[in-house]
Amino acid sequence: MSAVDLQRRQFLSSSAKAGGLLLSVQLLGAQHLMAKSGSDAVFSPGLFVAIDASGKVTVTCHRSEMGQHIHTAVAQIVADELEADWAKVVVAQGLGDPKYGDQNTDGSRSVRRNLTRLRQAGATARLMLRQAAAATWEVPVEEISAENHQLSHAGSGRSADYGEMVAAAAQLEVPDADTVPLKQRKDWRYIGTAVNNVDLQTMLAGTAVYGHDVQLPGMQVAVIARPPVLFGTVKSLDDSAALAVAGVSKVVRLPALTAPAAFKALGGVAVIAKNTWAAMRGRDALKIEWEHGANASYSSKAFREAMLEGVRKPGEATRTQGDVDAALAAASQQVSAEYTVPHLSQAPMETPAATATVSADAAEIWACTQTPQATRGMVAQALGMPPEQVSVNVTLLGGGFGRKSKPDFSVEAALLAREVGAPVKVIWTREDDIRNGYYHTVSAQRIEAGLDADGKVTSWLHRTAFPPIPSTFDPSQKLPSIGELRLGFSDNPFEIANMRLERVAADAHVRIGWLRAVANVYHAFAIQSFAHELAVAAKRDPKDFLLDLIGSSRHIDLGKLGVEYDNYGDSIETYPIDTGRLANVVRAVARRSDWDRKRADGRFLGIAAHRSFLSYVATVVEVTVDDKGQWRIPQVHVAIDAGTVVNLDSVRQQCEGGSIYGLSCAIGQITATDGVIDQGNFDTYTVARMAQAPGAIDVHIVDSTYAPAGVGEPPTPPFAPALANALFEATGKRFRDLPIPLTIKS
Repeated sequence: MSAVDLQRRQFLSSSAKAGGLLLSVQLLGAQHLMAKSGSDAVFSPGLFVAIDASGKVTVTCHRSEMGQHIHTAVAQIVADELEADWAKVVVAQGLGDPKYGDQNTDGSRSVRRNLTRLRQAGATARLMLRQAAAATWEVPVEEISAENHQLSHAGSGRSADYGEMVAAAAQLEVPDADTVPLKQRKDWRYIGTAVNNVDLQTMLAGTAVYGHDVQLPGMQVAVIARPPVLFGTVKSLDDSAALAVAGVSKVVRLPALTAPAAFKALGGVAVIAKNTWAAMRGRDALKIEWEHGANASYSSKAFREAMLEGVRKPGEATRTQGDVDAALAAASQQVSAEYTVPHLSQAPMETPAATATVSADAAEIWACTQTPQATRGMVAQALGMPPEQVSVNVTLLGGGFGRKSKPDFSVEAALLAREVGAPVKVIWTREDDIRNGYYHTVSAQRIEAGLDADGKVTSWLHRTAFPPIPSTFDPSQKLPSIGELRLGFSDNPFEIANMRLERVAADAHVRIGWLRAVANVYHAFAIQSFAHELAVAAKRDPKDFLLDLIGSSRHIDLGKLGVEYDNYGDSIETYPIDTGRLANVVRAVARRSDWDRKRADGRFLGIAAHRSFLSYVATVVEVTVDDKGQWRIPQVHVAIDAGTVVNLDSVRQQCEGGSIYGLSCAIGQITATDGVIDQGNFDTYTVARMAQAPGAIDVHIVDSTYAPAGVGEPPTPPFAPALANALFEATGKRFRDLPIPLTIKS
């Protein structure tokens, strides 16, 4: 099993365009063209699968591979229904093209949105191969079996490899998708198993192609000095020293960015050179005076205090049930707390990079992008040409986490390639990425609750404030959007009779964008930390108290409560808010962590649970703290119910990686002084290193037959509150404001 290289992907794409052999699975009933006969024959009844005369199966993946193993999952799904020999399957990366439907690799939805259509693709090809064998051997198709790349007819003893029937199958009409039988779950061979990553060998050999690896004849490299403050402009420029650097060929002043920021190029001054080193040295030699503009007033500390003042006052109610004020007033005990989370950088290991060639009537992009169609559209808009004249080649991504959903770096490459008249690769350095990114928003939250004489929660008031993501596209947007509130806020799962949730406005002073798990990160931190605070106030075990808060097994109908809620864009009937599944992962992780032995042998445990992207995750973090106040994490336990799982290994690895990413979210921060980002590299922007990383991560995957849900993002939100809760158990100190310090002072 292997993944084909970039040149092969381009070849397949151009062949498909020329021969018209690849059709959308959504249009399975459409007429398709004949394949060549003989050894050149290719049978391709849909967008996602092609079989040649040698029997090799090429599965096209229309989503971006950024470490979540979607290349492997897509191949597993198609190959299973095709009954293909895994050793004869290769994976091709699809171009950015509307024919595939949604290609945005975000929201942990690649499998849940495509499982059925990919199964149909494989099943359709298998059925047509059986039909071809039946016609060739003049027997009923019902008597033809297809298993492990072999077609056979028991009555006559005939058999054939798939490749032998390619030419005949290519002459048949593609059946309607609704008529194609799919396998029963019990007959799956690859789905639900652990299959090695198909890209692993090329990654180990160093031949895998990432955005930074693209090389084109005559290509030049660009690095850009961007405004230190959002919407800043160049006041004056002296580029003479830069042009004197050996290898520098040109200095280009990019158009200034105007609101809204959207996915447009940030502006600034680009240095074009023969290689990256010369371009970086040339940029260092630029003498630029900046006009910072209105956002130069932005300072993190003052803004945090302003947001806290905001959540101390009534906001706009988005969910109301019962009478919170009366219940609070009547409570035997009132508890309140405020939580803040700073800006964060996605900080993927591979920084953004894009290469472009542009002519009068065409543009071609090579980019480590999560959104190839958005890239196509934004590049076309920037160049003033129809999208049909722009092609986007998707390389491997060395991590994405939401940063590479934004095509600004591809727009920069296209603008510069047009200016230079040659291929240009734009490289973002680590400092560029951290100082000029699309940041995870800063947030402040206040929660108040009332307890009765038995320690039961009778009321819950929660206010949240943060500059919303829509502000990047419309600066007038200041209130948290409904789309962000449904990420762990509106869908609060607790069974509390009196609850009111409110949103509070906040201005944006930087580009706000998606980061792994998005608003779930700060909502889960506040809610699950506060649940622990309430357990302490009630003198209850935190796990038992959390289960009591979740309450009875039920489906929460937010519509009946008048709450606007889109359920991550999927059917609430298929994916209900199921408190039983949430409680189940809490119990499962408690068993795995031996929760009842907490504090024994110096074990200090914290627990948190959260539903996000339609999956249910519970996390237990174990900590130790030495006499110098340095904490360590000997072990983490994760239980996940993600419904139907395609690759067990990938889910385990995503839970491991998502947990470590959650740890980085707990200890990192982006701050600004006078509008300028203070951090620049990993010496000032803290991410989890070996000293902080868990010694072991135990992952329990709930065996589930529910519809497939998200996996890449759900393990991240519970980590920070579980860590904070564990540290409280170990030290008695509350950490309501992230980041958590690496050394806890007494």
